[in-house]
Amino acid sequence: MTVRAQARPVDPARYHESIGDALGPTANSDPVCLYLETTNRCNLLCTTCPRTYADLEPPADMSWELFTRIVDPVPNIPRVVLHGVGEPMLVKELPRMVRYLKGRGAYVLFNTNGTVLTARRGRELCETGLDELRVSLDAADARTFLRIRGKDYFNRIVRNVRAFTDMQQREGLGRPRVSLWLTGLRETIAQLPDFVRIAHNIGVGEVYLQRLVYFDDDAIGLARPDQALFERLTRQEQGHLDAATAIARSLGIRFNASGATEPGESLARTTDESPWSLCRRPWTVMYVTANGRTLPCCIAPFSQRGYENYTLGDATQDTLRAIWNGPAYQRFRTALHSQSPPKCCASCGLRWSL
Repeated sequence: MTVRAQARPVDPARYHESIGDALGPTANSDPVCLYLETTNRCNLLCTTCPRTYADLEPPADMSWELFTRIVDPVPNIPRVVLHGVGEPMLVKELPRMVRYLKGRGAYVLFNTNGTVLTARRGRELCETGLDELRVSLDAADARTFLRIRGKDYFNRIVRNVRAFTDMQQREGLGRPRVSLWLTGLRETIAQLPDFVRIAHNIGVGEVYLQRLVYFDDDAIGLARPDQALFERLTRQEQGHLDAATAIARSLGIRFNASGATEPGESLARTTDESPWSLCRRPWTVMYVTANGRTLPCCIAPFSQRGYENYTLGDATQDTLRAIWNGPAYQRFRTALHSQSPPKCCASCGLRWSL
């Protein structure tokens, strides 16, 4: 079946809704969003990340040749996310990649840990036209940050972000939008009100609560079901969430959860008996690792060990379009709408990070 280009512009914040009910084994349009893992290297040792504990793939930065091989055949991709399991700002070619994508009209963003957001790198990012810069801070003090993220960089990150937003305000730069992200753990939920205050103090107008992704079995580090807030919010923890919401409102901070929903909703159980069937990502999103392996989404590396369990193609050998409607993708989509979904999807939550 011939892949058709998007017939109308796609709102970058609602891309997962763009396909409606067209959910057959073959996608009727190109991916609406590409996740390109610009690197799988990182300078932190986060207790909630699988790369801290397991060798997922050989260390690599995505080459310029692979990058262009992926994006050139599909010139109308509305949205590109330049992160995966790794720290994008370690990649020398990152600004060049952003400029290239912006020249093609894409909405471009990435998550960063902020450790190498120097004045020079920050200005360079502003000059590329980057749309969003999402800073994962994950704590409201240095001691907790060290325990959760494995390195003593909290104060450095806070200084870096403050300097970046100061530069933006001083020079009247509206892009990129800067947001601060915290992964909801039992260890950190009490810090959420202070986290909102920190965002305000360093000139950040948006705060997001990210749900913890964890392995159901053979759990590692803090990425364990008993540490997740999903479906298990106590009255005290709800109080912290409510307090953060009130503080954000009083300070004019936009406070949301990952996946374009409000924080309380993001932590609640869906009433659907097969929640995986509501997912639209295999029809809208493609994730490509730094080595060219194509995966169904950015959550898959966290939800099941072993990339071989959900690899849907190899971008070093085939074009994006050939992979997108190839046999592996068609089987994956068909299984997602059955009572025996792929294991990486069976326990996945809804409304994850965009």
